[in-house]
Amino acid sequence: MGDATDATGADGQTPSTGILASQLQEGVNELERPADGLALSGLSAGLDIGFGPLLMAVVATLAAGVWGEPTLELALANAYAVGFLFVVIGRSELFTEHTTLAVLPVLDGRASVRSLLRLWGVVFGANVAGAAAFAGIAVVVAPAYGIADAAAFEAVATPLVAHDSSVLFAGAVLAGWLMGLLSWLVAAAQETVSRALFVWLVAATIGFTHLPHCVAGSVEVLMGVFTGVVEPSAYARFLVWSTAGNVLGGVVFVSLLKYGHVVRGGD
Repeated sequence: MGDATDATGADGQTPSTGILASQLQEGVNELERPADGLALSGLSAGLDIGFGPLLMAVVATLAAGVWGEPTLELALANAYAVGFLFVVIGRSELFTEHTTLAVLPVLDGRASVRSLLRLWGVVFGANVAGAAAFAGIAVVVAPAYGIADAAAFEAVATPLVAHDSSVLFAGAVLAGWLMGLLSWLVAAAQETVSRALFVWLVAATIGFTHLPHCVAGSVEVLMGVFTGVVEPSAYARFLVWSTAGNVLGGVVFVSLLKYGHVVRGGD
């Protein structure tokens, strides 16, 4: 797309051409990383993001019968955001970021579709493996420490599997859209504090609305599976439709639109 600068404009904001240039370069770097490095980073992200759902279960246990539903929902949404802060600020590989980030070099002719699919496959597999491992640890450790119980795991898991496939898919499209916007906003931010604010804003929105995120949601639903309140088949359905919706939302509503409007008529 030419030699766009990522310098701030006269108003102190990063211009859209600068954001795209930054996203393109980062995407190329990720696509060129060795598979083992991607896998380890993806595993770390799957593990780290689990602290959000775990904290949700802790809050649900401690606040049961004490807080009203609106207060509890707000607290759970903020707890949910913690895992995303750990992952995004910590620069681990999260699949739903790459559904946007890694598509851009392909659109710009700097990378192949094959390299994109390789990245997605490695990161997605590692994310889900990390999420499953964390969920397994959480359902053993949390009750033993008396900080969460089976009812809390059920309360966290069931909203994500309560809808039919079409509704699940539609919600996942919105979640993928938001995650794509998160990647774009983080690239535009100048400081860690502002990046953290964007992460919190987007993640808390996803948590408050119970939109399905395929990785964080895997931790939530698998905690229900491992405690026997959710069927494994329900998790499989969740994973398929949430992943498909997250990809579509990130690619169509962020990658294609942002790339198009910057390249065809940006700053």
